[in-house]
Amino acid sequence: MTAAFERTTTAMGTLVTVRIAGEDAGDRPVRAQRALDWFSRVEECCSRFDPSSEIRQLVNHVGHPFAASEILFEATRFAIAVARASDGAFDPTVGTTMEARGFDVAWRSGERTPSRLPVDDTVSWRDVELDEDEHTITLHRPLVLDLGSVAKGLAIDLAAAELTDIGNFAIDAGGDLFLAGRNMHHAPWAVGVRHPRDLDTHVARLRISNAAVCTSGDYERPSPLGDGHHIMDPRVGISASRVASVTVIAPRALVADALATAAFVLGPDRGIAFLERQRVDGIIISPDLQRTETPGMRQYYDTADVTSA
Repeated sequence: MTAAFERTTTAMGTLVTVRIAGEDAGDRPVRAQRALDWFSRVEECCSRFDPSSEIRQLVNHVGHPFAASEILFEATRFAIAVARASDGAFDPTVGTTMEARGFDVAWRSGERTPSRLPVDDTVSWRDVELDEDEHTITLHRPLVLDLGSVAKGLAIDLAAAELTDIGNFAIDAGGDLFLAGRNMHHAPWAVGVRHPRDLDTHVARLRISNAAVCTSGDYERPSPLGDGHHIMDPRVGISASRVASVTVIAPRALVADALATAAFVLGPDRGIAFLERQRVDGIIISPDLQRTETPGMRQYYDTADVTSA
């Protein structure tokens, strides 16, 4: 194979890179840019930090069906499905609570973007109604959806679909990955699982092909108010504290992203059981660095990784 072609942009508050391995068909720059464009399109629909975004327009239609784009509808539909499956450990209706905790600053402009809705601890995913036939979303109470744990995964999947026929590529959006085919050395792609307390080292090395790998960690986004981090237990309104990081492997990044967040909130034992019920694999690392994993994780370990011995 020739050396990989690589293109990087900034979107969704992080660096996004598309890397294509294989013979150069001459259109790799165009294809890579098409894949990257999906991140901006998803952000335009799903970012609660942009006053002009579709999800912020939804806030103004409480009690009335809102005709949603395919992107917003799919992101919301999946978020509600995960909320139901996790008994509310994952809940996309936490937007106003996140704003109150200081997570209301637009990454592009640096400006605060509060919705000015009061925090209501009684709202939940049950206050969101989806009409599959009409593709509408109805908010039955004033609330702000936070789709941060599904939107990036959805963008990765849409970008991957743009490159499917190429066969050998990697998409990296701030450490959340989709890895297709083989790398430039004809081997499955190498992935390091970051140590949650020593970010320059890894606790495991994996070999992945044709799957997504997403991680939720308490080190990623500390609260501006100094009261924890961005992964909130929606059932109590504070940061989940029984886990340091969760890494999930799944066929789609949308799935891996959301399930990693749900497992983080559920904690090591219930989180692993939850991942097994969803038929995905993952590793959960506790604050005291105890590691719990699904039985299927062993198939992904790099044979040179001594931590898997």
